[in-house]
Amino acid sequence: MWLSSRARAAAWLLISMFIMEVQGSYIKYNTTGGIVDGKLNVHLVPHTHDDVGWLKTVDQYYVGSNFSIQGACVRNILDSVVVALLKDPSRKFVYAEQAFFQRWWVEQCVEVQEVVKQLVDSGQLEFINGGWCMHDEAATHYIDMIDQTTLGHRMIKKQFNKTPRIGWQIDPFGHSGVQGYLLGAEGCYRGSLVDFTPYPRVEHIFAGAFPGHYGPPNGFYFDVSGSDSPVQDDTLLYDYNVNGRVNDFIDAAMAQANVTQTNHIMWTMGDDFQYQYAESWFREMDKLINYVNKFIFPLLVIHRWPPDFSQQQAAQPS
Repeated sequence: MWLSSRARAAAWLLISMFIMEVQGSYIKYNTTGGIVDGKLNVHLVPHTHDDVGWLKTVDQYYVGSNFSIQGACVRNILDSVVVALLKDPSRKFVYAEQAFFQRWWVEQCVEVQEVVKQLVDSGQLEFINGGWCMHDEAATHYIDMIDQTTLGHRMIKKQFNKTPRIGWQIDPFGHSGVQGYLLGAEGCYRGSLVDFTPYPRVEHIFAGAFPGHYGPPNGFYFDVSGSDSPVQDDTLLYDYNVNGRVNDFIDAAMAQANVTQTNHIMWTMGDDFQYQYAESWFREMDKLINYVNKFIFPLLVIHRWPPDFSQQQAAQPS
């Protein structure tokens, strides 16, 4: 009798699973917003900063070994980013360090290489800085700066017939006047963005410290290992928080706008060795773009970073 009772309970459980109507539905997010004159334009920059040797060796960073020191695997980052970009043509990602990318590139089959070429041609994947590494400045000789940048650019030109249009010097470890000169002298760059450096504004070279290191503002760190609250937009679940997260976004954007001269601000959506599971970042950015633009707010529009951000800045009066 005991066995038959358990059997009947199991049967009813299976029947309930089959007849229960599952609620919820697929949500298509509108992520196509662009620049709007007269509004505060928030440019999201999905990126990862991958040191070519720091707490671990270059090889350990690439293959992901020695996690006891740092949980970082660049191979996983590049694999994951490509998959995430293919899910939505409006998604974009910027990448700098060619020491890692070139190692990953030669490991890919012809089919994957062709897909990546299409992502580069469409502008979804953009090489910025483009050097073999992002060199230090305080104790680095200018010849080494030139040589390592040239090496990375040659590889990009050979494989994609592209030349990096944007300088990206976000982790310089000191600063030097030589770096500012080189950014201006390299005619390939349409604009250069540097961080933590006191260079004057010359042509399209802009300097400044981002509010959150070179990561996102507080509360918008969406890495799979992070603890910031995601945008919960399923009304049937307990933690629905779209209104709260939109208000958080607006507050953070306005705080940054209050110390910015133009109506274009940048959020660097990434940090050291981020995007090992890229979808955790892109999914939340998709939601923010959709819901922030959907709410009526006359001072704000959000979209992913175009490569001519610095020209948008230059067009604004100082």
